[in-house]
Amino acid sequence: MEGFSFTIVLFWFSLFSILIISTAIDTIMATKSIRDGETIVSAGGSFELGFFSPGNSRNRYVGIWYKISTTTVVWVANRETPLLDSSGAFKVTNQGILTILNGNGSIIWSSNSTRSAQNPVAVLLNSGNLVVGDGNDNNPDNFLWQSFDYPCDTFLPGMKLGRDLKTGIDRYISSWKSNDDPSRGDFTFRLDPRGFPQLVLMKKSGEVQRFFWKDRTHEWDVYKSVQTDRCDIFSFCGPNGRCNTGNSPECGRLRGFVPKFQKEGDGLDWSNGCVRRTNLDCQKGDGFLKYSGIKLPDVRNSSFDRSMNLEECRMVCLKNYSCMAYSNLYVSTEGGSGCLLWFGDLIDIIEYNQDGQDIYVRMASSEIGKVGSGRKKRVRYIAASVTLIVMLLLGLSLAWYLQKKNKLKRQANESQEEDLELPLFDYATIVMLMVSQEGMVSPTKMLCGPLASFGTLSHLKAIRNSSKMNMISGSIIIYSDSEHRTQYQKPSTV
Repeated sequence: MEGFSFTIVLFWFSLFSILIISTAIDTIMATKSIRDGETIVSAGGSFELGFFSPGNSRNRYVGIWYKISTTTVVWVANRETPLLDSSGAFKVTNQGILTILNGNGSIIWSSNSTRSAQNPVAVLLNSGNLVVGDGNDNNPDNFLWQSFDYPCDTFLPGMKLGRDLKTGIDRYISSWKSNDDPSRGDFTFRLDPRGFPQLVLMKKSGEVQRFFWKDRTHEWDVYKSVQTDRCDIFSFCGPNGRCNTGNSPECGRLRGFVPKFQKEGDGLDWSNGCVRRTNLDCQKGDGFLKYSGIKLPDVRNSSFDRSMNLEECRMVCLKNYSCMAYSNLYVSTEGGSGCLLWFGDLIDIIEYNQDGQDIYVRMASSEIGKVGSGRKKRVRYIAASVTLIVMLLLGLSLAWYLQKKNKLKRQANESQEEDLELPLFDYATIVMLMVSQEGMVSPTKMLCGPLASFGTLSHLKAIRNSSKMNMISGSIIIYSDSEHRTQYQKPSTV
């Protein structure tokens, strides 16, 4: 009986232990901690949390990585304050605050939370999000803290960028300083709330990449890169400059603007941008020049209205002397809507060879006149050039026609001269000639003798209505209309 009771107790103890282990695999309780070498894994097995050393560094950090790729770290807790050895511990306090302790028990990193929980726990979700909350409350809105509010260099599905207006938390990603150092590097990618909200890659170089996992090769591959050329570098051509990758150099100026420093305009450094050639003058009146196929300028110094149409937007900008440009806020295949206004310098304008949007830039009336005059001159020049080319082609065609006609006329004249080289006599004259030379000869008998073929006529124009004959060196040549042959017969006596 005692053995049976012991077996029952052992069974329930083992079952309880299994339940504790199964529930604790992705959870850190307030009474527990993780030592260097221990990890927790999300319930779906996608992510793992523990201590690691990046690259060739010996420093120790607490981080989260993909289970299938342990070198792909997506979040680091103490990225600015590393542990110098493997004696650290990671735990949750009774107030629900995450802490990292060194070997001396000193806190080197901690999370921040203004609230507390009766039964605080830390759970690694299968999304890669490490959350702290009350063990009796599974409502995500009641989390005390979550790692998705403090991303590092990786943007995971489910994360958000931008400022939380309730809590004041600004969510953005920042690069590592190096492969061996996860502390904040030189580049950040964040949502800028000034003006019309936009995502901005800060710093004059850097690249945001999207990766996907290849099961066949068990490695990450680049799916898409945000930056592809120098025009994607923020404000590469400076204020009021424009960038076009199809040009060399890429930078240029807007119409009516000149380089702020002429030497820069002649070279490759456009960082100081351009200034207006003619200052605006509200008394004389201003207008707008339309630019098509561009990426709209930086919108940090802008305002917007979702309900205005383009004409209303133009009038608002025209009445505000500090308004430098306007455009539709939204563009679709059915047209545009809304109003977006710019104030101050226009920064980060990019020209596209196709697609892009329209923007209307404020200009002095005199500059608009120059542009219009320049366009008229170009139209006149093109028209004059086309007219000249057409006249030249017509002249060449006429000259060729006349030359061809004269050539045919000369050939015809030469042919007639050849035909007239031999005198022509009618039949009666030849008979009389033969009679005078040979005496009384029967014309019929004279012409019935054997004939030898002399050749084919080369010019049929020599043939007339009746047979013609000519005397050459004692021979009689007969041109026959019916045969179109030349024949000859020497004089014979009867």
